[in-house]
Amino acid sequence: MKHDKLMKLILTGVFAALSYVVFTFLQIKITLPGGDATSIHLGNAVCVAGALILGGFYGGLGGAIGMTIGDLLDPVYVVYAPKTFLLKFCIGLITGMIAHKFGKINQKKEKTDILKWVIAAATGGLLFNVIFDPLIGYFYKLLILGKPAAELVLVYNIASSSINAFTSAIVSTAVYMALRPALLKSGIMANNLQDGYQAKNRAERGEL
Repeated sequence: MKHDKLMKLILTGVFAALSYVVFTFLQIKITLPGGDATSIHLGNAVCVAGALILGGFYGGLGGAIGMTIGDLLDPVYVVYAPKTFLLKFCIGLITGMIAHKFGKINQKKEKTDILKWVIAAATGGLLFNVIFDPLIGYFYKLLILGKPAAELVLVYNIASSSINAFTSAIVSTAVYMALRPALLKSGIMANNLQDGYQAKNRAERGEL
C-alpha cells in the first residue's frame, strides 16, 4: 500500500514537471491590453493525461502544481497563480471522475468503448476550463486587480481557452490511447495499484 502511494506521488511529480515544461516553454504568449497576456499551450493536455492515467486527484494535482509554478515564475502571470491551481486541479478531478468512476476505463477491454469514455472525460474536464477560466479570470481582474480592460480581455481569454481545449483534448486522448497497453502491463494506472493490492490480500486470506 505504501509502495502504491509512493509510486503515485512520484508520478504526480513527473506530471508536474511535464506540465511546467510544456506550459512554460512550448506556449505562444499573446499580449493583451493593459499589460495582460493569454497563451496558447498544451499544459492542460498533460493535466488530462495525468488524470486518465493516475486518477483525478493525483493527475489534477500534478497538472495544477506544474502550471502554478509556471505562473509564479512569470511576472505577467504571477498574480493568477491561485486561479490556475484551482482550475487545473478541477480539470483533473472532473476528467478522472468521468473516466474512472463512470467510464471505469481501467476495467474495460474493448478499444472503442475505452476511446469513447476517454474522449468524454477529456471533453468534460476541458469544457469546465473553457467556461470557468475566462469567467473567473474576468471577475478576478475586475474585482481583485481592478483592471478596466476586463471585458475586452474576456473575449481573448475565451478564444484562447477554446483553442487550448480543442488541441489538448486531441493530444491527451492520442497520448493516453498510445500509452495504455504499456501502462496496463506496468500496473501504474489509476486503479491497478489498489486492485492489485486488494487481490493480494484476498489471496493471502485464501479467498481466491
